[in-house]
Amino acid sequence: MVLLVASLLVGGATSCKSKKKLAKEKAAAEYAMKVDNAKKDLTAIINGSTDWTSDQMADRIAKIKDYNIQDEEVKGLIKQAEAKVEDVRAAEMRKAEEERLRREEEARIRAKQSEFAVIDNQFEAVANANGVDNANNQIQMALQYFETPDIPVLIIISQNGGFNDYDRPTTITKFLNYLKDKKVYKYRVESAKKNGMGKITELELITK
Repeated sequence: MVLLVASLLVGGATSCKSKKKLAKEKAAAEYAMKVDNAKKDLTAIINGSTDWTSDQMADRIAKIKDYNIQDEEVKGLIKQAEAKVEDVRAAEMRKAEEERLRREEEARIRAKQSEFAVIDNQFEAVANANGVDNANNQIQMALQYFETPDIPVLIIISQNGGFNDYDRPTTITKFLNYLKDKKVYKYRVESAKKNGMGKITELELITK
């Protein structure tokens, strides 16, 4: 009986030690896996090989830091990854600003096109007139929008760095007769100056 009890006690102690050893090995394996996954994710962030946003990258880095991994390589990778996140955030902000400016420019162009749609449509009517008499009638209708028949018309042929290159200046009457002869309107109104009565005193066109 004594031997049996002793045997059971020894067996129980051995079993307890085995469980502790297994638990320790399991914890070590889990820690090693965390370290390995952390290195992989941090390296992917640094190399830009993920499709994560800057916020998603930052969240992953924060989670890795919460592991409190005592590994010098991981610590170094964290610093590099955090620097990468800042670069990505800056790029995202630049892209967002470029997109905002693009939308504003598109809205400005649409507003301008809407503002000058009447003039553009009238020029189209002159170019597409059926016969000389109809074209002349359309020209007279167009001239009603202008202060005089001789107001200057400037035609932009190219734009570069905020500067415009212009074709030879002409007048509204000459331009309307040009449309009548060529039967095509390949421009759009870019800007117009008006007097106090709302009549156009200078017109700027641009090639479509």
